[in-house]
Amino acid sequence: MTKADIVNRVASETGMTKTDVAMVVEGMLSALSNAMIQGDRVEIRGFGVFKVVDRAPRVARNPRTGEAIPLPARKSPVFVPSRLLRKKVEEKLR
Repeated sequence: MTKADIVNRVASETGMTKTDVAMVVEGMLSALSNAMIQGDRVEIRGFGVFKVVDRAPRVARNPRTGEAIPLPARKSPVFVPSRLLRKKVEEKLR
């Protein structure tokens, strides 16, 4: 599903114009991105948590040559789904 698909679906379900929905979607994604860039945790009840985690440095291997490649520590964005969302997905995909 793309951003355009989300805009179309929300517009059809709410009766709002696609332009208005697109502005809301862009605003939400911008707010979410900015919060994560600042290191904040974003919790949407019943959906999940967006957060930034620290990844430890590690040694990876080049699969072609087997050469060891050191990877530095880094920060990585993560989404953790809520129990409710996990349950709904699990029930729907059975």
